[in-house]
Amino acid sequence: MSQQARVSAAPAHPTLADSTRVTWALTKAAVRGAAQYRFNFVILALMGIAYQGSGFAFIAVVLSRYPSIGGWTFPEIAVLYALRLVAHAVYLVPLYMLNELDDLVRNGTFDRFLVRPLNPLVQVLTRRFSVNTLGDVITAVGILVFASSIADLTWTPTHILFGVTAVVGGALIEGGLALGISAMSFRFVEVWPARYLVDNILLNFGSYPLSVFGFAAQWFMTWILPVAFIAWVPAAVILDRTAGLGVSATVAWLAPVVGAIWFALGYQVWRRQLRSYASTGN
Repeated sequence: MSQQARVSAAPAHPTLADSTRVTWALTKAAVRGAAQYRFNFVILALMGIAYQGSGFAFIAVVLSRYPSIGGWTFPEIAVLYALRLVAHAVYLVPLYMLNELDDLVRNGTFDRFLVRPLNPLVQVLTRRFSVNTLGDVITAVGILVFASSIADLTWTPTHILFGVTAVVGGALIEGGLALGISAMSFRFVEVWPARYLVDNILLNFGSYPLSVFGFAAQWFMTWILPVAFIAWVPAAVILDRTAGLGVSATVAWLAPVVGAIWFALGYQVWRRQLRSYASTGN
């Protein structure tokens, strides 16, 4: 076959509009597929509510015995917890399938994603819809409404705009970390322990004021691992108590930008590690 004939026979490179249309179709198909099993759908959603709700209940019980933690009262910590959980839900709904990348690489299933005219990352993420993420969303919204009530928050347009961008920023931080770590499976195959470790750090440290853990931990989780910018710093801005954050008020208002930077870094790691992918041959 001549060079011209080979070029003519090659599949056309999809445009951004084509990719968006296919991604949306795959996402709808994944949601419809999950909704086919109604009992499973309800149980998994309830599991998500129970898991996230129990964490908030634990904080409520502790602060029923102590007036504050690290100078933060229960209503203030409720706002912090709610922002972290909303950001976590916004990250988890579209990116949950990264948790299955190890299996896709080990089984050789990822091979097929490389021969289709669509970004392999999109194919991984739209492969299936995880219903239990809906439980995270429901719990997050419920706790945010409750926290806003007991903290007597006044949601001005400025606070709403900052809150939305901060939640997206927090989701992008979690997404960037998950994307970068998951991409290492192209080189090492099994990386779930690292992903599990980071998830637990974000859960256990990101739901409380970092000032509780001392200067060294606060500095590390502000400037090395950006846990502070997921919820602690945004909550301090919304509650108007930016003193003691370890960052200036200006930097605190720029917290959403940190998420964009970390997600861009995570995606670059994904692209770079993808070049190292070698099929397991299964």
